[in-house]
Amino acid sequence: MEVMRTHDVKFAQRPPHPHYEKVVYGGMDLIQAPYGDYWRQLRRVATLELLTAKRVRSLGRVREAEVRALVRSIAVASTATAGATIDLTRMLFSLTYRSTFGDVSRGQEEFIKVAEELVEYAGGFKVAYLFPSNALVQRLSGTEEFLDGIQKVVDRLAESMIGQHQARRAAQGGKSMSEEEEEHLLDVLLNLQENGDTLGFHLSTDAVKGFLLDIFLAGSETPAALIEWAISEMIKNPEVMYKAQSEVRRVFSEKGRVEEARISELAYLKLVIKETLRLHTPAPLVLPRECREECHISGYHIPLKTRILVNVWAIARDPRYWGEEAEKFLPERFLNNKVSFRGGDFEFLPFGAGRRMCPGMTFGLAAAELTLANLLFHFDWKLPREVEATSFNMDEKFGVTLRRENHLELIPVIRYNPLPSI
Repeated sequence: MEVMRTHDVKFAQRPPHPHYEKVVYGGMDLIQAPYGDYWRQLRRVATLELLTAKRVRSLGRVREAEVRALVRSIAVASTATAGATIDLTRMLFSLTYRSTFGDVSRGQEEFIKVAEELVEYAGGFKVAYLFPSNALVQRLSGTEEFLDGIQKVVDRLAESMIGQHQARRAAQGGKSMSEEEEEHLLDVLLNLQENGDTLGFHLSTDAVKGFLLDIFLAGSETPAALIEWAISEMIKNPEVMYKAQSEVRRVFSEKGRVEEARISELAYLKLVIKETLRLHTPAPLVLPRECREECHISGYHIPLKTRILVNVWAIARDPRYWGEEAEKFLPERFLNNKVSFRGGDFEFLPFGAGRRMCPGMTFGLAAAELTLANLLFHFDWKLPREVEATSFNMDEKFGVTLRRENHLELIPVIRYNPLPSI
């Protein structure tokens, strides 16, 4: 609590990460930017323009269209081969790509592949991390060569995406889009760049690219991890699956489709999401912070530039806060528990707290809630025949987020057909 509230401003700095900064244009992105005026400008863009609750709602029709495409692709795959397993992990990456960039035909597979490589790389231990200034270690480890390759691909794809959107805007007469006309987050960023006077500073193209990478990595990793773990836990706990599906189908069965405007009626689903965030915290150690000023915490002297990691995963499983059944998946624990994950209750911090709290929480949760509701509404989910529920692999893999060690592969059985032509 002292790090994220009492002394929050003293720990608002990110420690340098030369390898990640190499990919995000020297720390031009919001996640890694040093604390100061530039970071405050980016934060303002994120919190007041890009990821506001109003903006997230305005993109609801885009989310609904992309989630419909997702469930239809699952339905097509399930009808093509009876009993075929579906790789939900890969499909969720595709969903975030389409919501952010729009065009699914150009660059999607290559961008997703590079993003997966970067996520896997960022989550592992590298000898080069111990000797960031030693050029020989960097060369021998292959770090420089790998990151140079990643950066070139990311930059080329980002330039291509920006060019495609700019060409479309030019074809429409070169006019800036209204908020109602903006179809994807890249449209929002380009509008902000064109109308820099409203921001009070110029949003550079490198900053736009940095935002795109941040949005894609955080916007795909966190919701995908949340959805994967929620479904995994419901497979392990069929009574929870039954309650969640019964609720979703009761609310939406009359219309035969899920509407985002009525997601707020899914009280039990929200309990499932909260319990999933608690038991499978997306970022177990949150992102590291660095001490900007000497201070004292709990009687200990904290020197300048001390790096701080907060183990929110351990806190969320601590029996002192969550009782003897802290390790069990029990959504009902939140029925009469008003603890919130929005940064004010320090026993439950899946998105961090303070100045460096995740600004995309509302965006990520909106995508996760809508997607999960659709997956539960349209399909029953079964394990492959060779897998028993009791032996279902729930091993974790630490990366940028805490993901399943193995991709989630399940058999979907259509209950409410999303393919009207069938």
